[in-house]
Amino acid sequence: MKNSPRLRLLTIVALVLLVTSMHYLTTTHRHEYHDIYRRLYYIPIVLGGMWYALRGGLLTSMTVSILYIPHVLIQWSHHPQIRLEQYLEILLYNLIGLLTGYLTSKKNEQQDRYQQTAEQLRESYSELKNKADQILEIEEQLRRADRLSALGELSAGMAHEIRNPLGSIRGTAEIIQEGMDPSDRRYEFSRIMIQEVDRLNRVVQDFLDFARPAPIDRDRVDVNAVLADILVLVRQKATTAGIDITFPVEGHLYVYGKEEHLKQAFLNLTLNALQAMPEGGTLDIRTGRSGAEIEIRFSDTGAGIPSENLDKIFNPFFTTREKGTGLGLAISARIIQGHGGRITVDSQPGTGTTFTLCLPAMDGQE
Repeated sequence: MKNSPRLRLLTIVALVLLVTSMHYLTTTHRHEYHDIYRRLYYIPIVLGGMWYALRGGLLTSMTVSILYIPHVLIQWSHHPQIRLEQYLEILLYNLIGLLTGYLTSKKNEQQDRYQQTAEQLRESYSELKNKADQILEIEEQLRRADRLSALGELSAGMAHEIRNPLGSIRGTAEIIQEGMDPSDRRYEFSRIMIQEVDRLNRVVQDFLDFARPAPIDRDRVDVNAVLADILVLVRQKATTAGIDITFPVEGHLYVYGKEEHLKQAFLNLTLNALQAMPEGGTLDIRTGRSGAEIEIRFSDTGAGIPSENLDKIFNPFFTTREKGTGLGLAISARIIQGHGGRITVDSQPGTGTTFTLCLPAMDGQE
């Protein structure tokens, strides 16, 4: 209320009326008082120019002139010399109103230009910041692509060479195991050997998944149907671990891609969520259409991911689990990107983690 236009207007009107009344109520014999009153008129005139720019300054000075002229004509008619001085004072009122209003108008225009320039600078800064973030993201994707490319070349060269001796080792261990009594300690050693060979074979398979080229023959894939198939596979594992899985299916959501590869990506994220809740919890899977994209969210109530690891979880071989290979999330990210989509993560330590997948939607969704 302090700087409201109504209060300012009332202040100017009150000052003009006050000074005018003092002029008319004071006799001309007290000319020294009238000299003071004439100067007091400058206060509302200057305030009008400062608060309402050129229009306010001129209107106030003209109002003062109109109210003051009858006083000059009537009460000072017998003092021609003093009356001439007062006419000059009236002229000064209007000059001061014009000058104060003009300067204020120029100041306001300059201030508006400064504000527009500041707004343009803020927009430019925001745009540059967004572009810088995009450049950093692209650089990170390029670095990740280089790592994946090197891993693919390494995988293609080594996978077949490693798998052959692994098959021989496993076969030999099975032959040795068949000729032993289960109570023999060497029987247990052979069983451990077979398990470790199987684990190494899975690692090699992960290498081959990276080396595998992007799918060329793509079809219409129902995301909800693929997720429903995956949940059939992991339902028993989740029940045993005390994990409740919610998946409210609504209609069909179609993308253009390779069903086998998308199933692998979804399965990796589902298993990753289950492994994050060894003491039980809830996995909530949601799908929906957002503009031209299909969104799939995997939200768990696990321990969460520390903030310093969020930028690393999609890197090959990065893992915080003792028996993890660090390739599951990297493979999922590679598959989603190969389908023209993106994958993001939001995690709060102690609360849980949400992976969001965005894939281009097919036209003509049901």
